[in-house]
Amino acid sequence: MIWRFALRLKDVREIDDTLADALFESGCDDGSPWSSEGVAFVGFDREADSLEAAIKSAVGDIRRAGCEVDKVEIDHEELASWLPTAG
Repeated sequence: MIWRFALRLKDVREIDDTLADALFESGCDDGSPWSSEGVAFVGFDREADSLEAAIKSAVGDIRRAGCEVDKVEIDHEELASWLPTAG
């Protein structure tokens, strides 16, 4: 399954070309780095067996690029689509 989420990078205010290249080389080739208003993120569409596995592997890739993760963000509508429906 493909899981969609974003990781906010700790103490990173802007994604420059050097950091974007480091993220790509560390395994974040399924991620889209961006920054806005002094906060940097990497959005992922990551394939994994579970959301937990997807997030753990993405955090590991970000750490290999020399960064730390401050927060995981999941869109509420996206999260709702993963939950079982009553029926």
